[in-house]
Amino acid sequence: MKLVPLRIALSATLTAALAVASTVFTPLAHGEEVGSVNTNFRITGSDRVVVEAYDDPLVQGVTCYVSRARTGGVKGTLGIAEDPTEASIACRQVGAIHFSGPLKQQADVFSVSMSLIFKALHVVRVVDTKRNALVYLTYSDRVVSGSAKNSVSAVPMPAGTTIPLR
Repeated sequence: MKLVPLRIALSATLTAALAVASTVFTPLAHGEEVGSVNTNFRITGSDRVVVEAYDDPLVQGVTCYVSRARTGGVKGTLGIAEDPTEASIACRQVGAIHFSGPLKQQADVFSVSMSLIFKALHVVRVVDTKRNALVYLTYSDRVVSGSAKNSVSAVPMPAGTTIPLR
């Protein structure tokens, strides 16, 4: 048996195992797409900017709207394209605020895959106790290196509402 086909087979097996592990062990947020615009027409599927709504799972009454680019074309249609790292976030109070329990000072709230295996968009919640506000930060990372591109939004708590901390 030649070593080259064996290496290719092992490489394909490792890639498949990483893909399965990333979907099993990385909880992906399920956002609701609220709108999109096409930015580059392609016969096989246009590039677009999508706006997705994510409800904070521990803070009822807060929704984060994330806009990000989605790559079209054949790779985008098949779900194997790597989306650009740019994203923007706007979080708002959309109802009465209720906490499911005490919050960590800083915690990952959402994670969305931006490529088949190696790239993800994260939303982190930071509690600003001095200003009684929840701050949401979005950034992207890769297995090897992340991106300094980020966006931030804050949701001030109504008067008389205290954020419970762990």
